[in-house]
Amino acid sequence: MGQHGDDTEHHYVHRTGWLRAAVLGANDGIVSTASLIVGVAAASPDREIILIAGIAGLVAGATAMAAGEYVSVSSQLDTERADLETERLALEESPEAELLELARLYEGRGLDPVLAKEVAVQLTSHDALGAHARDELGMHEKGGARPLQAATTSAATFSVGAGLPLLAVALAPVAHAIPVVSVASLVSLALLGAGSSRVGGAPLFRATARVTLWGAFAMALTAGVGSLVGAVI
Repeated sequence: MGQHGDDTEHHYVHRTGWLRAAVLGANDGIVSTASLIVGVAAASPDREIILIAGIAGLVAGATAMAAGEYVSVSSQLDTERADLETERLALEESPEAELLELARLYEGRGLDPVLAKEVAVQLTSHDALGAHARDELGMHEKGGARPLQAATTSAATFSVGAGLPLLAVALAPVAHAIPVVSVASLVSLALLGAGSSRVGGAPLFRATARVTLWGAFAMALTAGVGSLVGAVI
């Protein structure tokens, strides 16, 4: 706490919903599209074929990301709603038992029994369901499931991420497509890791290294497969 009770602390938990979707989308866009481009380029030197494959990967990937995020986060939201309904019915049917349950939770967190009971009574009188959702079920309003936000964020960031290796292959000489796309993608991944660490409050090196190393592994593996396929064909 700062002077005069001002809260000068910076917290990041309210960003977890959209930040997870954004990082996942951008990372997938860069890695999957770059890997696809590198794999196709290793099998065929035709720029048109490489670009068609990359654009198809962008469209398919963005659509799949949006659908997958919406379905998975909707399932999470359904579970949260079901748990809230169960808790609401329990509060209607046995409010005293629920009050005691809440008090025991606070005792378990270090409050003495008298204070725990008083806190439970006051929070219950203010918002019983909200108190149980937060302290019993671990649900927080700022971290709740938002399917549409997750879907649109993932699709948008996937498209932006996928556009970077596409732009690189469109501008680079086709003979140097693989090294140019690889370097551009790894730099983009490093910047993504650094940016996500800043927005999310994570350690810079760890966040940057994990996305860059996994991206490099995926592109190397795909390039190897593409070379084998090209040699066979």
